[in-house]
Amino acid sequence: MKLVECVPNFSEGIDPDKIKAIIQEIESVPQIKLLDVDPGATTNRTVVTFIGTPDAVREAAFRAVKKAAEVIDMTQHKGAHARMGATDVCPFVPVSGVTMDECVQIANDVARRIAEELHIPCFLYEEAAKKPERKNLATVRAGEYEGLSQKLKDPEWAPDYGEPVFNPKSGATAVGAREFLIAYNINLNTRDKKIAQDIALDIRERGRSKRDDDGNIERDNMGKTINVPGLFKEVKAVGWFIEDYSIAQISINFTNYNISPPHLVFDKVIEEAAKRGVRVTGSELVGLIPMEALLMAGRHYLEKQGKSPGVSKEELINIAALSLGLGDVAPFEPEKKIIEYQFKEVDNSLLDLNLRQFANELSSESPAPGGGSAAALAGALSASLSAMVSNLTVGKKDYEDVQSKVIELAVRGQNLKDEFLRDVDLDTIAFNRVMDAMKMTKKTDEQKLARNNAMEKATKEATLVPLSVLERCLDAIFLSLEIARIGNKNSISDAGVAGLMARAAALGAYYNVLINLPGIRDEKFKTDTRTKAESFRNKVEEQADIVAEIIESELQVSG
Repeated sequence: MKLVECVPNFSEGIDPDKIKAIIQEIESVPQIKLLDVDPGATTNRTVVTFIGTPDAVREAAFRAVKKAAEVIDMTQHKGAHARMGATDVCPFVPVSGVTMDECVQIANDVARRIAEELHIPCFLYEEAAKKPERKNLATVRAGEYEGLSQKLKDPEWAPDYGEPVFNPKSGATAVGAREFLIAYNINLNTRDKKIAQDIALDIRERGRSKRDDDGNIERDNMGKTINVPGLFKEVKAVGWFIEDYSIAQISINFTNYNISPPHLVFDKVIEEAAKRGVRVTGSELVGLIPMEALLMAGRHYLEKQGKSPGVSKEELINIAALSLGLGDVAPFEPEKKIIEYQFKEVDNSLLDLNLRQFANELSSESPAPGGGSAAALAGALSASLSAMVSNLTVGKKDYEDVQSKVIELAVRGQNLKDEFLRDVDLDTIAFNRVMDAMKMTKKTDEQKLARNNAMEKATKEATLVPLSVLERCLDAIFLSLEIARIGNKNSISDAGVAGLMARAAALGAYYNVLINLPGIRDEKFKTDTRTKAESFRNKVEEQADIVAEIIESELQVSG
């Protein structure tokens, strides 16, 4: 699932009606989930956080900027926070399934549209910056709204999008792309703030002031303090005492968890705390965290234990929470703390049903869920079995030479399982969209054209979902083949069933591709899709035969 976060800051924190009008524009876009609205009267500024699919976030951000331009008059604005426009900043943040480059493209698309349609000059900052000197937001915003008119006259400060013409009512907007910011505190078994601060100075990127042998701060020729860099890049930290918990904490901001992940910093703080005679008792998350950050932690701690990291996401999250002590000062609730869990791609997901409920739903008179969802489920079962055999091989005697490989297969199996499970819902959603298109009114020629176009689009989507399942079955069959060859022989039959499930999933998906093709007018699409489907099916069946030969040969020998 592709998810993007957007955190626009609007220059209005006092009038609830204006704030509500902006929020309504964001929530009017499908596939958007509003996470937070934080108005401040003193700053006269509201920070809004929402997530959604890339296209939805792109549209919601523009609508919000447009509404802000309508209801906010910068000529009347006063506030304590630095600002230069009605929508002051609008950053896009990759959450899951999305790269930073994609967020940079979204930033460019939105900035271009703001400039062209709303005539508001836009500057790109952070990862979207086109000039190095514009990466820092403070530099871009220097002079603020009051200095913007003069600033735009300087050719060096021509906007990245839009004319260098001052817009008195709306000012200018900084549009950017940045990494997700994780706010995280590590708890110590002491009330001594100085110890926490001392550790914070060691771990943060900025480090601490350099001192001479007499303890005096050293300065350069310009009189600036010389710093000794800390241990972790993209980490900001400070030590403080928390009255509510009666403990000292190291408060940390991770500005790029891919470079310095929380679990590595946590482990290092344990070492540094021990040197100072104190102990880490746990940690806490402030706000939300991307799931991947916890999955990384879960894998890290399982590997330290000599265990396979190829387990379910739920188990990885559980291991991460236990290892980091995330429930130390308050209960840790993944459903409230993981950002992906805030966004439901599917209402009334089939995955929320137990086995009996799913079978009952499948057996009802409703045409969906149907064979496509069942085929995707078969693929998930195949991947799960391959992961199971892989995990049953980890740490086993006589399999020392394949340990790294079976761990890799276990991880692949878990990821593949999750993709197939998502397809269980997507196939039903695609079918329902076809049904919705069929129900469209067709009284006038315009209505008939709109219905036909909607039918074509929906039927193509209903074809592409099983086609992707079919293609994924290639990964599943190769996975079962690999583990059948090198995995624990006591579980060889399970590897065989994994192969059978992959084959069943492939044929089921193939049939669901074929049944949709007659309803599509685009002949090239039909020909290309049929060719791909036949190729995928043939390849899966070829490999499935090989898996069967290996399994049956092994079972006959053992018998």
